[in-house]
Amino acid sequence: MVDVGMALFVECKNEKQIQAELKNRNIAISTRQVGYLAKKFIVYLALAHKESRSKLKDLLSLRGGYILHLDGTCEGDSPHLMSALDEIAQIVLDNIKIPSEKADKIIPFLRRIKDCYGIPLALVHDMGAGILSAVKEVFPGIADYICHYHFLRDIGKDLFAIEYARIRSELSKYSIRPSLGKIVKSLEEKIETQPELANSLDVYLKDEGKSGDVLPRVLAYIVSNWILDAKSELNGYGFPFDREHLIFYKRLKTARSIVENLSAKKKKDRYIIKLNRVLARALNDKNLKTVVSRMEEKSQIFDELREAMRIAASDGKKGLNDDGEDVDIKTIEKAVTIFRNSDKIKAAAEANVDYKKMVKQIDKYWEKLFADPIMVTTASGETILVQPQRTNNILERFFRDLKRMYRSKSGTQSLNKVIKAMLADTPLVKNLSNPQYLKIILNGHDTLEERFAEIDEKLVRQEMKKSEGLQGISARMKKVLRKPNLPSLLTKMSKAAATS
Repeated sequence: MVDVGMALFVECKNEKQIQAELKNRNIAISTRQVGYLAKKFIVYLALAHKESRSKLKDLLSLRGGYILHLDGTCEGDSPHLMSALDEIAQIVLDNIKIPSEKADKIIPFLRRIKDCYGIPLALVHDMGAGILSAVKEVFPGIADYICHYHFLRDIGKDLFAIEYARIRSELSKYSIRPSLGKIVKSLEEKIETQPELANSLDVYLKDEGKSGDVLPRVLAYIVSNWILDAKSELNGYGFPFDREHLIFYKRLKTARSIVENLSAKKKKDRYIIKLNRVLARALNDKNLKTVVSRMEEKSQIFDELREAMRIAASDGKKGLNDDGEDVDIKTIEKAVTIFRNSDKIKAAAEANVDYKKMVKQIDKYWEKLFADPIMVTTASGETILVQPQRTNNILERFFRDLKRMYRSKSGTQSLNKVIKAMLADTPLVKNLSNPQYLKIILNGHDTLEERFAEIDEKLVRQEMKKSEGLQGISARMKKVLRKPNLPSLLTKMSKAAATS
């Protein structure tokens, strides 16, 4: 069981790989049994974790306390898997599966954490209304901070999501990408069969276009590919930090200026004409041009706020792993203050309701954005300063890794069914790479096998039975229940049973 659990959750192997490895050790087992043992492994780990809570609490106290990070994940209509992690010790403390991130569902979870580990030094989480209300209820007066990345993401979405959706819709309406794709495909075939075109492309690639002497069709091929490669400018942050469709539109404008600079003779090439027509579809749309202009103005102001907050920088390459620059929080607060109180932003807020909402959002969360270092006293009497992280990436990364692992095992992108079937305490596997945690839950034993042997099998059976009750309706039963004429069928059956 431990071999299966470690192989599946730590080494990220799938059931078939594990089955094959066990077969080489003369252990015949089905993939279904592998899944069963993996689930049992989580149950044993969760029970060992619960039995070790007092010692884990002692570990947190030795460090002066804990900073509680809260985050959840879901897929489609799956339940929300919520985890609580201590930033200082880097240990997952507790987990829960709830139908939604509403306060009444989160409050009992936070109370359980409070009972087991005491009051945290501070909390860090996203801007979900449910989490904010639950934290206020369970931990009143405790320093409470929101993730800078989530804060900026919400600001950007509120500021120009409508314009961005319009740009995407209009570009799709004009079928720009498919049309450029056809040009590229057609020219690829010609370049492969016509030496003159192939040679022109080779010369261009060798001198990186410095000579400027390239055949019109080769130019149309290069430009079309370049427009379609707009994603290469993205930095991995996601919208609203990355704006692929706006970049795509800007590349259309640049491409048209390149075509317009061609000589009259070269402009007559059939593929240059095709390319120009494709570009004209979007670029001649005055309404689209207005929307783009409006979004460029808004995104410029948004980028100024990004720079002030020193996170997800426009030229950054860390993507979703960006924890922000290692800058004193007072420096960041000062920069955001200058941004917020500038004449430019005041005038914008006066003239436009979207900017007014942005300013209101900044003011609303001001106290939750700038965390001063917390002075704490450790068990040894040492006084230290602890600076809460300004992002919730510590948990975001964990959930991404967890999803990546399951996608790798299942070979599917959607994890809706996986999260529904997953035991709530599955995130505890993250702790197995932490030597301090492992030492605590082993409780004097050398191996997990020895430690798990101490756990009451009755408790294991009870937990396994609970998990079976959470699996939901089987696929076979769903087919029966979703028959539109089921009530009438049941009525006939009951009548038939009554007369028999």
